[in-house]
Amino acid sequence: MKDNYYAQNLNAQKLYHVYQTKHERIKQYLESEISFVRKNLCGMERILELGAGYGRIVKELAPSCKEIIGIDISEDNVMFGKNYLEGISNANLIVMDAHNLKLEGLFDVVLCLQNGLSAMKAEPISYISKLMNLLANGGKAFFSSYSPQFWEHRLTWFHEQADKGLLCEIDMDKTKDGVIVCKDGFRAVTHSPEDMDTFGKASGFSYEVTEVDNSSVFLIITKDTKVQV
Repeated sequence: MKDNYYAQNLNAQKLYHVYQTKHERIKQYLESEISFVRKNLCGMERILELGAGYGRIVKELAPSCKEIIGIDISEDNVMFGKNYLEGISNANLIVMDAHNLKLEGLFDVVLCLQNGLSAMKAEPISYISKLMNLLANGGKAFFSSYSPQFWEHRLTWFHEQADKGLLCEIDMDKTKDGVIVCKDGFRAVTHSPEDMDTFGKASGFSYEVTEVDNSSVFLIITKDTKVQV
């Protein structure tokens, strides 16, 4: 945990202020991502969100499911989130490393949103394979990254975060082709629709790759044993 950027540098109040953006297009992207998942819920699901931060998405989806658990590597995020989620009885945040998951029972939905595969710093195919073991039969895993069409808006958002002191200055010499690099070494990659298609095929399950709002690319994998290889 000690080497994780999100646990050490971008957590709690800082992370909260990341989402207090002045840019309407960014606000639209954030809401569209949540709305897409919400539309795929029936209201009875047990949901797990990876890299849940202080519970921003957990809070939005709690009214649309039976139970939602968010895990995050940062103790500060979870402490901040306990207050943020106060009074929501079917939502919970837990301090846990997404690479060392110790959870009871299976889930109907697993969420790894807002470019989560990049944040996890894991080899995507093997990581997705592990996550599929957390799903009940018929369950779905949702992964999202940024659409190539959203690049300029994404870069604007990162500049806003740097201007607020939430991130280090962006290294514009190294920032290109869907990869944002800060001068302190922070690096955020993007998974293209083609990447998502490769990950879906490698899973051995039914999957769909779709673009939402010209801002997000979603990979949705269904744990359907009929096509497992």
